[in-house]
Amino acid sequence: MFDVAKRTTLGALLLLIMPACVWVSGWQWHPVEMGRGHEILFWLTETVTRPWGTLTSAILCVWFLWCLRYRLRSALLLLLIIILAVLAGQYSKTFIKQQVREPRPYVLWLEENHGLNGQTFYQQKRKQRSVLVRDALARDPRLPGWLKSHWESETGYAFPSGHTMFVASWALLAMGLLWSRRRIITLVVMFAWAVGVMGSRLLLGMHWPQDLITSILISWLWVTLATWLVQRYCGSLTVSPGERSGNVKDE
Repeated sequence: MFDVAKRTTLGALLLLIMPACVWVSGWQWHPVEMGRGHEILFWLTETVTRPWGTLTSAILCVWFLWCLRYRLRSALLLLLIIILAVLAGQYSKTFIKQQVREPRPYVLWLEENHGLNGQTFYQQKRKQRSVLVRDALARDPRLPGWLKSHWESETGYAFPSGHTMFVASWALLAMGLLWSRRRIITLVVMFAWAVGVMGSRLLLGMHWPQDLITSILISWLWVTLATWLVQRYCGSLTVSPGERSGNVKDE
């Protein structure tokens, strides 16, 4: 358990660097001059947004199975644990959002600049919230259409970030499960993707830095438990002599 916790803790600390720096710096979000770079970040965040997040999860599940090479029974248990860890983060996010009810940055901006009634906005059903956002943005030429559409579809509360929980869970699962298999390229890609998605949530006006930080910490708790369960019930996550010599052992 200690080795598992060390790996996932290291991963969590790496993920915390960006949002912590943004928070400490006092950076303030403002939706002006959304250019090509912001649109790229939008497409990056779409890899997590429904329904594409399901496809992303399926691809990652297949990749994890290929990297770990467990026997059928262990592979099925591995899939179950991974999926439950990711879902646990999402259900935690939903529960906390309903308790905290923190407005998104873009909602406060619409309240200040476009007359949106922030006091009654979250009292409406989601469909009506989308209509209110669309009406508030109807005559603002400064904002691109893709951003307006994104805001219309993302009208929930801010704290914590479900997108961050998703990418942090997968990045930390990679750290916990694949580090000992020397899947360094996979780890670099996973963490770059996670940080990119988290950055997109800030720059698109969806979250505050503390939303991201809390989401990473919650993901760390679930993934540490999940990684320990994989090691206990699916097979060792240490490198065997056969793997060091290039032969992957079938656990």
